Amino acid sequence: MNILERFISYTRFATTSSDDCDVCPSNPDEFLLANHLCQELKQLGVKDAHVDEQCFVYGTLESNVAHECPTIGFLAHMDTSNATSGTGVKARVIENYDGKDIELSEGIYTTVADYPDLADLKGKTIVVTDGTTLLGGDDKAGIAIIMDFVQRCHEDPSIRHGKVLVCFTPDEETGSGIHHIDLNEFKPDYAYTVDGGSPETIAYECFNGASAEIRFHGNSIHPGSAKGKMINACQLAIDFHNMLPVFDRPENTEGREGFNHLLNVQGDCQSAESVYIIRNHDAGLFEKQKKDFEMIRDTMNARYGKEVVELHLNDTYRNMAECFRGREYIIDNMLNALKEAGYEPKSEAIRGGTDGSQLSFMGIPTPNLGTGDFYCHGNHELVCIDYMQSMVDVVMKIAQASCEVK
Repeated sequence: MNILERFISYTRFATTSSDDCDVCPSNPDEFLLANHLCQELKQLGVKDAHVDEQCFVYGTLESNVAHECPTIGFLAHMDTSNATSGTGVKARVIENYDGKDIELSEGIYTTVADYPDLADLKGKTIVVTDGTTLLGGDDKAGIAIIMDFVQRCHEDPSIRHGKVLVCFTPDEETGSGIHHIDLNEFKPDYAYTVDGGSPETIAYECFNGASAEIRFHGNSIHPGSAKGKMINACQLAIDFHNMLPVFDRPENTEGREGFNHLLNVQGDCQSAESVYIIRNHDAGLFEKQKKDFEMIRDTMNARYGKEVVELHLNDTYRNMAECFRGREYIIDNMLNALKEAGYEPKSEAIRGGTDGSQLSFMGIPTPNLGTGDFYCHGNHELVCIDYMQSMVDVVMKIAQASCEVK
């Protein structure tokens, strides 16, 4: 099976994860893909491949060199974003893409005006949808790349590598799946996620992340006699939001700028609730943002003389960059492999989190490699097969480089 066939076969599994579920996997259909991948690994000689009760797929490529070298890992996630439908994906292959607007289906176009970097894909083989669903390249492209690497090692024993652990994870999009990983099953010295983006881009920095859940306690009374008595909880939520810095909203930020993102707000006069995520690459600014929430809470409670605002802050992950200090060779292996594959690598601070950011703080430094997947989480998502094939070379070169680390 080639990488194109492999990838398209994975897109047929509907593995949309859910934020509103406290079990792992959040979508039981993730097990369908997990079991499929497990069988595929076994067919490629990974004898210990198995799926655990939390829907993680584990497998081991044993070292084929005589000397000791680090154990490394490669991960990709099976779930897809719930930002748009991932059911009934109709993948279409465009060979020798002409660099022009793409009609996905009648009246639905991916245009060069909206996506100028389409021009960079001219002459390449790409896979698109019919414009009604996402494609699932985030991160089934990563799975296909890792699986193709396993196939190469199986077919060509001359490819030198140390012990390599493979792991396919559930519920990465919800940020909670990786909490259930079994570190007795997956405990490499370091690892790499293969998870989205342009192939030349590496990522070993991410946001520091927190969530804020805010409950507003009002006092409902008939509006005809409300003066001096009513406290409208919905108005409290509005006032709180308007006291946060306007320019710290996601729509006003980019690059290394942090943000406070209002995920949802609901309620009535008596009670209301708001949920935010808080993000910043800079640890000091991250702490200041959290202090802003506490200051607004205290200010509003002082104004009313009682607790009308109840705030719960929860740190979710930290910037993984600090985990690579003194272990820069983990990054160097990525850079060298990309250069050998013909890319000019660039580092990008992730405006989000990954399985790797959380694994890094579990003691497994885990930066991220790109896949050649573009415009993810939306109906215009596409992957470039040429880039995916080149990333198999990159993964292989990283595995080979691990044999050289003393």
